[in-house]
Amino acid sequence: MTIHRVLILGTGPAGYTAAIYTGRANLAPVVIEGNQPGGQLTLTTEVENFPGFPEGILGPELMDNMRQQAEHFGATFVSGWVTSVDLSQRPFRVVVDESKEYLAESVIISTGASAKMLGIPGEIEMMGRGVSACATCDGFFFRGKAILVVGGGDSAMEEAIFLTKFASEVTIVHRREELRASKVMQDRARQNPKIKWLLNVTPLEVASDGSKVSRLVVKDNQSGEARTIPTEGIFVAIGHTPNTDFLVKQVEIDDRGYIVTKGQSTATSVEGVFACGDVMDAHYRQAITAAGSGCKAAMDVEKFLEECAIHVESTGVTS
Repeated sequence: MTIHRVLILGTGPAGYTAAIYTGRANLAPVVIEGNQPGGQLTLTTEVENFPGFPEGILGPELMDNMRQQAEHFGATFVSGWVTSVDLSQRPFRVVVDESKEYLAESVIISTGASAKMLGIPGEIEMMGRGVSACATCDGFFFRGKAILVVGGGDSAMEEAIFLTKFASEVTIVHRREELRASKVMQDRARQNPKIKWLLNVTPLEVASDGSKVSRLVVKDNQSGEARTIPTEGIFVAIGHTPNTDFLVKQVEIDDRGYIVTKGQSTATSVEGVFACGDVMDAHYRQAITAAGSGCKAAMDVEKFLEECAIHVESTGVTS
């Protein structure tokens, strides 16, 4: 079997940037695209905060541009989902769709994190048309509008407070009477005059006017009655799940499922395996920071492979 210099697992801004840089370094990267090529940005309408686009750019267009740039520098793309890996020894072994096997001297993991969704009718259909899972990405589009934030943890409080910079009113919707957020975050939210509360209700359906979100249907958990809440935007803030299920017992992962990297680098607990983007970043989760970490991962890989080559040249022994 062919032993590739570098395999990149996942795409999005991190994976595509890693592919661009490793391609330019003549490492002939092979990119396993996953089941959502381009990552979460493919579900976003307009991206206004990525440098270099003063008028903004559509999320899918930005990801397509990055993919084409990576192909221009020699990256090869493989459709499919990584179902298992063996990182116990080099060359590393990666299995795609339970049947296709790839071997590599190094691996960059950029499988991202998926926003937890409510799983109710209309939610996915209205993504980018009033439903969002990222206040920092989309808050600007809701200037002067009355919107909802669904969730009861620290993330929901942070999103709600941030959104008050733009929205005329932010209502926090939570299915329990008590919040899960820390007291500090609850106090900050309750002290904000723009934030309202709708507690002990369960979201049932996201409804639209045909083109954009117009209301959220909820069930009053006390009375059992359904209520309709008019709104122009719904932000789902119930957390993220890093896509690391296939990495259990392969690399070090923290208690939230994020890959642990060493210091300022993208190196994981396994020599020759690197991680970038949302799969290792629980804090920033922005396209530009993901792209930056993809660049770092590519440079780390290039240095690792150079050091391996020097070792073989000086000792005649493969590492």
